[in-house]
Amino acid sequence: MLLRLRPIPSFSPPPTSFHRRRYSITAAQLTTASSPTTPPPPPPLVKTALFIPPGVAIEDVSMEMVLSGSNIVLGPYAGDAKVKSVEFVKSSAKAKDCPRDPLRRPEFAILGRSNVGKSSLINSLVRKKDVALTSKKPAGKTQLINHFLINKSWYLVDLPGYGYAHASQSAKTDWSAFTKGYFLNRDTLVSALLLVDSNVPPQQIDLDCANWLGRNNIGFTFVFTKCDKVKIGKGKRSDDNLKKFQDLISKQYKEPPPWIMTSGITGLGRDNLLLHMSQLRNYWDQEAV
Repeated sequence: MLLRLRPIPSFSPPPTSFHRRRYSITAAQLTTASSPTTPPPPPPLVKTALFIPPGVAIEDVSMEMVLSGSNIVLGPYAGDAKVKSVEFVKSSAKAKDCPRDPLRRPEFAILGRSNVGKSSLINSLVRKKDVALTSKKPAGKTQLINHFLINKSWYLVDLPGYGYAHASQSAKTDWSAFTKGYFLNRDTLVSALLLVDSNVPPQQIDLDCANWLGRNNIGFTFVFTKCDKVKIGKGKRSDDNLKKFQDLISKQYKEPPPWIMTSGITGLGRDNLLLHMSQLRNYWDQEAV
């Protein structure tokens, strides 16, 4: 099956969003910009379009500022990324039942296909084993919208997995309705973390989800999961799948969405993802004042 990104009007969210002010730059341009008086080197085998946050000028970017295993430049809004406490707040069967915080604390929503490693990543981020239930079965354990309060200052929101082949049509419709209802009605949402399994080739359902978020001006970060696994003799390697997925994305988005490689098992990318979330959150806090 040919996978293609369907056209969307724009990736950029509204002016109050962190993602509004960002720029793209390739690794080749970065090298040239940092050494304007020297001849440019041969183009790299893989050109990486970088996600450059507010507060960072293109000419000031160096490769030391790029978080490893990602295309994300670390900017001045990055702050304390340590998770000191986590508290379960509420499970909601409908978007309208999600908690309304009088303090308007920001939140990040985690979503992805069933069995993408969502629960494992959440447990890794907060460094606790059973905060989010994990399952070997594709149906997963999350059938509700679960809110967790982190450091008493921001929320991590665990959304139900999508794309389970054996789910009934009514169940798929219910997921679509109440999950989309959540995204369209959460004015404290900073960003979505869209999880993509690095061990399988690009899936149309993931691309469709990214397109829907883009069409609705919802900022998101691609979080590639299971990057600790390398399948030899069983199909494509994870880095091959990542490259193919990124190629598809680069053809659609003029401004590159941020992406990062992770593993819920080894902790790969955990600290860098939290740093990225801290700069999104701190910029959102400033704009919300």
